[in-house]
Amino acid sequence: MPDSVVGEMERLRDALRRHEHLYYVLDRPEITDAEYDRMMRRLQQMESEHPELVTPDSPTQRVGGKPREGFVKVRHSSAMLSLDNALNEAELRDFDRRVRELVGVEQYRYTGELKLDGLSMAAHYEDGLFRLAITRGDGQEGEDVTENARTIRSLPLRANTPLARLEVRGEVIMPLRNFEQLNAEREREGLPRYANPRNSAAGSLRVLDPSITASRQLDYYAYLLLVDGRPYQASHWESLEALDDMGFKVNPERALCGSVDELLEFCARWEARRDGLPYEIDGVVAKVDSIPQQERLGWTAKAPRWAIAFKFPARQEETVVENIEVQVGRTGALTPVAHLRPVVVSGVTVSRATLHNEDEIERLGLRIGDAVLIERSGDVIPKVVRVVREGVARKAFPMPRQCPVCGGDVVRAEGEAASRCINTNCPARLKESVLFFAARGVMDIDGMGQALVDQLVDRGLVKSVADLYTLALEQLMELERMGQKSAEKILQNIQRSKQQPLARVLNGLGIPFVGERTAQILADAFESLDRIAEADEQTLQSADEVGPKVSDSIRRFFAEKQNGKLIERLREAGLQFTHTAPKKEGGPLAGKVFVLTGTLASLTREEAKARIEAAGGKVTDSVSKKTSYVVAGEAAGSKLAKAEALGIAVLNEEQLRQLIGQ
Repeated sequence: MPDSVVGEMERLRDALRRHEHLYYVLDRPEITDAEYDRMMRRLQQMESEHPELVTPDSPTQRVGGKPREGFVKVRHSSAMLSLDNALNEAELRDFDRRVRELVGVEQYRYTGELKLDGLSMAAHYEDGLFRLAITRGDGQEGEDVTENARTIRSLPLRANTPLARLEVRGEVIMPLRNFEQLNAEREREGLPRYANPRNSAAGSLRVLDPSITASRQLDYYAYLLLVDGRPYQASHWESLEALDDMGFKVNPERALCGSVDELLEFCARWEARRDGLPYEIDGVVAKVDSIPQQERLGWTAKAPRWAIAFKFPARQEETVVENIEVQVGRTGALTPVAHLRPVVVSGVTVSRATLHNEDEIERLGLRIGDAVLIERSGDVIPKVVRVVREGVARKAFPMPRQCPVCGGDVVRAEGEAASRCINTNCPARLKESVLFFAARGVMDIDGMGQALVDQLVDRGLVKSVADLYTLALEQLMELERMGQKSAEKILQNIQRSKQQPLARVLNGLGIPFVGERTAQILADAFESLDRIAEADEQTLQSADEVGPKVSDSIRRFFAEKQNGKLIERLREAGLQFTHTAPKKEGGPLAGKVFVLTGTLASLTREEAKARIEAAGGKVTDSVSKKTSYVVAGEAAGSKLAKAEALGIAVLNEEQLRQLIGQ
């Protein structure tokens, strides 16, 4: 191969990468689109003539993957946790107080970053080359969207770094200009508009054909750099600077804040300027800048203690309630929904809003025909805030006493806000139950959406979730908009769901008060669905965090004969009814439950937790009668007070070490 050919191809690739970075990351183009296209066509021609010289980081390789059959789940290197929210100044100051109490006399500062309204994605690099992209998913595992992520021009295919492996986490967004262009195209084609840029970005990243993702022109802003699952630098600000140096797009609208007052000024400034940005934001993310301080502050089960999302107030508009109708959920609960005169709220047309229950309607003093103020809570979910003016011909809304779907009796139990249809065979309840059972994070039956579930129930093909496992290819192919390939894929996904663990099955049953976390606790404690079904309330309450309300609900569910028949059919279908909980073999702390509070002298919270678990103990977040010991350091808070009130033994760090045997 002539050196001149190899040299020209490398020069073209380097030049194209540079101009991509200038255009998509720095927004400082130096050449015209036509010049860029000429260079790209020349490189494409040379690579077609010499395919053995094509490199994985070549700019020509952004779109090349074939449409895929589905998405593979991949575990994250470390949890991608969500953030706690502060909805006003008082809550942000309260967050600062907690940080100050835990950090002690040390100085600390915050990094303030705009909270982009998109979806989180982790990008993995090996020897500088982009290898893998994973959506946030449930925080523990996400979906492999590598081929689609390649099409995002602001995500480098080669990072400027000597590191052998690195992970970059960031936000995938759809810029407002691209969102409007997409909706304009859909209108020309007679298709409905997309609701908002965030949903459009999420949908675009998860389409099966990468060429469609490429056409949506998504953007990627990096906000975290990890090496071996840990932050790369000593401070978050330095980590952002390092990402910038490596060629990633890092939002320049950020600030180092030496106090909570400076942080509040940053929040106020961007709340006032948010409408001038080329993308949607819904707040500001504040992070303690020092990584060692972050590690000492630690994490709860759901969120870091060193970061918080300051959410901007919801945007509000005035409209008129034209009608109120009722929806029936999977538990039979009747939810009144206001049909509104369509109004645009922060770029989205809103025509419906939940009214929760009849008590809420009375609290608002709402009648059909009234003018109301609505807001998108968190800039997403519409709700009625208050009545602005009474309508001239206002009309009261009576909660129906018969189910609007099946005609069955509606009952409101004493002490409950919700009215419920008590007919367990109600089609509306069934549809919601099937949708919940099939949802991502439950049984994860991809493709089982509202339109398909409506047809399956309306045609009598599905009368319980167990019927999903007896569906035949011919039955699915008779449905509207269902070809053979789509039907086969649905059946494959149904079969694959049989491998979901016991905790998912238990959650999918829809037992009141048994959600994802409680289902996992029960699975770990009893290791069998049969043992859970046979346990009395006292036995059930021996599991962590299971109290009388939950145990009563579980007993009622398994005592119902129809539910027993459902369980047997799911057993026959081959679902997972057993589970092996991870166990610590022996150890001096076996069977003991610990709660950590305050700052220990020489151990971080994570180090203390690791040592306790290595010795056979268990660490939980809340103090209860099941807690064996509370380990208290400096600035111990309310957990210490609760432990003393319950008579639970309190240890300092030295006593903990003695207990472990160190």
